[in-house]
Amino acid sequence: MLKRIFSTVTLFLLLGSFLSAKTTQLNYMATFGIFGKVGSIENRLTQDGSAYQIDTKVTLAGLAKVLLNGQTEHYTSKGHMENGLMVSDFYEMVTTKQDKKVSKAYHIDHEKKLVTKRYRRWQKGKLVKDTTEKLKFYARDDLLTLYFNLGNAVEEKGQKYLFKAVGLEKQHGKVQITVPGAAQAGVYSKDLGEGAALYAKALIHQENFRKKKGDILLAVGKDKFIYKSVIKDIMLYGDAQLVRVK
Repeated sequence: MLKRIFSTVTLFLLLGSFLSAKTTQLNYMATFGIFGKVGSIENRLTQDGSAYQIDTKVTLAGLAKVLLNGQTEHYTSKGHMENGLMVSDFYEMVTTKQDKKVSKAYHIDHEKKLVTKRYRRWQKGKLVKDTTEKLKFYARDDLLTLYFNLGNAVEEKGQKYLFKAVGLEKQHGKVQITVPGAAQAGVYSKDLGEGAALYAKALIHQENFRKKKGDILLAVGKDKFIYKSVIKDIMLYGDAQLVRVK
């Protein structure tokens, strides 16, 4: 059970680590309740005006590293710009631990509104599985661009928004974002601290969370970058937190 919980934490801490595209480097430290530090996240964005690339590395630490056999995760998003927003053309998630490696690569055809997923698994350097399938949903975002774009995609506070992102097949790509108005901001500040330029909440549905749903709370500074993220109510182990360190 703990292995599944830590796997969920790494995925959704990743969700909470992005919001603005106005930087080249953003680093975060992740902690999880009684377990202390469980990992770090390094993000790098390169952009030339018409195209972009995002590279993200997730490294586990402490008990999470032990339970998941030293697992590391690397995420890459490549695409183009439209009206100031990043539009994903390619997204890949690579997981490595011990002598195993798994790649999930997504190619997005915007003209046909079609997403193709290629899954590959290696064992001791040998390719043992290679499959390709078409997803049942189409999205212009992936997990990385969703949160890099969010600051520009959200137009009004006090509203709920429904986005779709490649990389979330179990949720059919759906991520619900709630941006509170001024009157509700105090509820968020209890977990995230005072003074954020913007508070937001991402709603997800996973069996490891109480009542099969969990909230990622996000605090964005005046510089448009997330400085803290909290995942509430992960079973009996407390909250997961992500804090910007660079």
